[in-house]
Amino acid sequence: MSKVREFMGFWTENSIHAAEQYRTAGASQDVAELTRRLIEAAKGQGISEAALQAEIGEISEYIRDRLKAANRAESERRKRT
Repeated sequence: MSKVREFMGFWTENSIHAAEQYRTAGASQDVAELTRRLIEAAKGQGISEAALQAEIGEISEYIRDRLKAANRAESERRKRT
């Protein structure tokens, strides 16, 4: 597994979460904010923005897709309970 892919897995697991329900405070759903955070965190690990894009494509689109997936999974989980 590449350093970039490993970092992305870690960052996504710790930073992309479903929106909270029932008017409680939730994880950020702001794609621009999360994109900025990801780029900053990657730079801190010696990973350039270009390296991120080479691995995952358009960063904001990647984050948007992961947020949709997290929200969809949470919605499905709530339907089962």
